[in-house]
Amino acid sequence: MKTFNVPTRENVSENNQAIFDNLNKALGFVPNLYATYANSDTALENYLNFANAKTSLSAKEKEVVNLAVSQVNNCIYCLSAHTAIGKMNGFNDAQILELRAGKASFDNKLDALAQLAKNITENRGNTDEDVLANYFEAGYTEGNLIDTISLVGDKTISNYVHSTTKVPVDFPIAPSLEEVVA
Repeated sequence: MKTFNVPTRENVSENNQAIFDNLNKALGFVPNLYATYANSDTALENYLNFANAKTSLSAKEKEVVNLAVSQVNNCIYCLSAHTAIGKMNGFNDAQILELRAGKASFDNKLDALAQLAKNITENRGNTDEDVLANYFEAGYTEGNLIDTISLVGDKTISNYVHSTTKVPVDFPIAPSLEEVVA
């Protein structure tokens, strides 16, 4: 299989160099997955615009979706990154593991969101009617639904980029659900 190298600032377009500089200022580093997007002259900017677009979902809700989708897609890079981000958004280790499994016993509304994100991903958008009804009963709107589906797509893109390139994970590695349950 082809080995994908993580491009450095010197290896990317001028536009991507500017994005690398901004990421370094904001995060203190350029995550390997973002750098991998920069193999394309346009994908990194397009992805960051999409990922950072306005949404009706809160930062915590976005992490619920990110964790559930990344677990279904078995993306260790995104699971590791979003475990760290989930903690920054106030989730503890046990809650993060639950969210990865597509549930949230600690919050009924987040539980409906986690179930929906998992179900959409597992069924490739052919959402179970009961899961969707539960989502709306929890207080979400049709607008929230479209934002949730968009976020599932956003995260799936990154999951697929990593699953295909297998660039090194530069976050603390998230434990597998099997390791934790065992």
